Amino acid sequence: MRLTVDHVTRYRYDTPVRSVVQSHRLTPSVFTGQKVFDWEVTVTEGTKGARHRDGAGDVVQGWTIAGPVTEIAVRVQGTVETEDMAGVLRGHRETVAPDCYLRETAPTRIDVALAALANTATGADTLALAHALSAAVAGAIAYRPGVTHAHTTAAEALTLGEGVCQDHAHALIACARSRGIPARYVSGYLFATEDGTPHEAAHAWAELHISGLGWVGFDPANLSCPDARFIRLGSGFDAQDAAPIRGIARGGAREAMDVTVAVQQSAQ
Repeated sequence: MRLTVDHVTRYRYDTPVRSVVQSHRLTPSVFTGQKVFDWEVTVTEGTKGARHRDGAGDVVQGWTIAGPVTEIAVRVQGTVETEDMAGVLRGHRETVAPDCYLRETAPTRIDVALAALANTATGADTLALAHALSAAVAGAIAYRPGVTHAHTTAAEALTLGEGVCQDHAHALIACARSRGIPARYVSGYLFATEDGTPHEAAHAWAELHISGLGWVGFDPANLSCPDARFIRLGSGFDAQDAAPIRGIARGGAREAMDVTVAVQQSAQ
């Protein structure tokens, strides 16, 4: 499937800031099943800084915006060809040991309710258990936009019984780690839901490490594994660690952010 992306993130400040420094994970991952035809990231009045590939295999690009500035637009445009790999991440180069992803973080901290949910899942092997954990999370947290926020934890989302893809991913990561399965958060894009209806184009899911198979993606929000509709950008311990854009502004102004994302299928 050939997919085009047009993703714009606008930052507005109520008073001019002296400068802004950002770190981007906005370059699609390189692995079997995902091929980039063209991809460009532009930043209003921005100057490119250092670029490197981190231990998780993600490309990290630095940007600096000299002030005074009251508005910044980060625009991503590109075309990617994807293939259904049944969620298995093959041919992805990285150096971080999978067991590092057993480490707990604040958004993925296990509590009694999450542990109980994790223990309801059974499977004949680790892969079957991973599928059962994803299904358990999907059944416990209904997809409902607007009821949670960027800092909602997995435990809080489970208590609400509602959330978005970020909450599903955090909850699955917490449950998997509690059962001894390394798990991480993945950010990217999604073309559409299984039945073809529009969904959040900026998307997130989890990857669990299965011995003998490697990293396998699970998307409880859509009751599926990532397929040709998904574009993978990068990963981390949680949403903050895997954020496509991270930054800091010098000046003390209040910041407002607006995001628009369009993912469309293009002709082959």
